[in-house]
Amino acid sequence: METLVNAAAGSLWAGRRVLVTGHTGFKGSWLSLWLHHMGAEVTGFALPPPTEPSLFEAARIGELVRHVEGDVRDAAALRRTVEENEPEVIFHLAAQPLVRLSYREPVETYATNVMGTVHLLDAARHVAGVKAIVCVTSDKCYENREWIWPYRESDPMGGHDPYSNSKGCAELVVSAWRSSFFADEGPLLASARAGNVIGGGDWADDRLIPDLIRALASSTAPLIRSPGSVRPWQHVLEALHGYLMLAEYLLAGERQFASGWNFGPSDEDARPVSWIVDRLQAAWGDHSAALADSGPGPHEATLLRLDSSKARAELGWRPVLPLDVALGWISEWHKAVAAGVDARTVTANQIARYTAKTALETAPRAAA
Repeated sequence: METLVNAAAGSLWAGRRVLVTGHTGFKGSWLSLWLHHMGAEVTGFALPPPTEPSLFEAARIGELVRHVEGDVRDAAALRRTVEENEPEVIFHLAAQPLVRLSYREPVETYATNVMGTVHLLDAARHVAGVKAIVCVTSDKCYENREWIWPYRESDPMGGHDPYSNSKGCAELVVSAWRSSFFADEGPLLASARAGNVIGGGDWADDRLIPDLIRALASSTAPLIRSPGSVRPWQHVLEALHGYLMLAEYLLAGERQFASGWNFGPSDEDARPVSWIVDRLQAAWGDHSAALADSGPGPHEATLLRLDSSKARAELGWRPVLPLDVALGWISEWHKAVAAGVDARTVTANQIARYTAKTALETAPRAAA
């Protein structure tokens, strides 16, 4: 049986032409490296890395993929890239991913997250040979009612802030394209909604884990906002594993899987911000007191959880890294890289450890 870790010639992914939009971002860099190690021929389409430093540069992802610099708001450039590379599989990750930035730049957020998705899907419908598309949105796409129950795929889209709302809109775009253009022919189209994804190599601003890592690395007390807010935290490899499994079913032509999917953590890993701060400090070996950020800030959801029972039951996907372990891996990643260990090596080793841990067997599903 083949597993997602195998990069042998007979692997499902070996030689597979794959397009990853947003490959210069945190999640896109992890996915591109994983696909490369499984033997895929990866093309990436994205703006330059959004942070300095970045995982894309640190792990030299540009050496492993065909790197095309472009903006998903540029429909012509995106369509040209799809036409020239003729991907069989597309993972659409390009996005403006930050809530607070969406308040400062709402027009750009909608242009990227909504019209960028329109441009990608319209390009794909005009290129023969595209078999599967996984559009990555967000756990924040749902109409958040601040209730204790986790959100299911059948719950309504919504979003209070521009970022969350733009992701709900992107989900509606995916649904419309699936119904209007891909119902009977063309690629199978699915959307994926992960939790608050964390991992080594994330240096984004206004994001809890990177802010904590910067504070810990500089031996300063971290400044924390909304310590009581609960989020569905999960390691980046958990979400990517779900995307890859979903793509395999789509490649097999199994139309019933062309729908929306939640890939969230176990219920016990929906934790408040304060819990994350305490555990990451413990993993780092730092026990200084965190400082509460009492300054004014825009509205952000207080309580958010995902119901991933559909992915468990129908895909056989399940989270395997408890949150404590995930935080330990993040601490290990950043300490190793700070000590001079090659970032690509550290990242690849964690991918190998994760795939060994999952031990999930997948029968070959897609024809060559």
